[in-house]
Amino acid sequence: MNKKRLILSQPLLDVILARLSQEIIENNGDMKEAVIIGLQPRGVFLAERIVANLKQTLNFEVPYGVLDATFYRDDFRRRDSMLTPNSTRIDFVIENKKVILIDDVLATGRMVRAAIDALQAFGRPNKIELLCLIDRSYSRDLPIQPDYVGRRVNTQKTQRVLVEWTNQSFKADKIWLMD
Repeated sequence: MNKKRLILSQPLLDVILARLSQEIIENNGDMKEAVIIGLQPRGVFLAERIVANLKQTLNFEVPYGVLDATFYRDDFRRRDSMLTPNSTRIDFVIENKKVILIDDVLATGRMVRAAIDALQAFGRPNKIELLCLIDRSYSRDLPIQPDYVGRRVNTQKTQRVLVEWTNQSFKADKIWLMD
């Protein structure tokens, strides 16, 4: 039986997104040397919200792209079924830029490692920072830690975090913990 417990919803979610955007500005100043990359598939919805907040505050658009790291995953060839890749769209140079990689949930760290490997095809950034909405701190397999965190959630390996965005046709933005 799947039991759902609400972790976050409006208006607290809006406050967290605004805080994360402000932290990015605090750490990067005018954002002239920074770019935002949303990790496919679900990090893109979060990244779009962060980019919109930054545009409203800074009065200009920070370069924004989306990255699919499917073929860089360490389990790509170990699955019984084929993984379906999403699109990658990075139409700017990341060489010597600060890349802010955005994903919705950080669990094992394996997807972030794959994304870092995939980014190398687009150049060598000066620095890569990680922003995640939910940090499942105790489920990490790799020593990867986020620079920006919406909320840390203690979870068991058997649990999962479900993020629902209105962009995905849900009625409201909500984050759930599933047993």
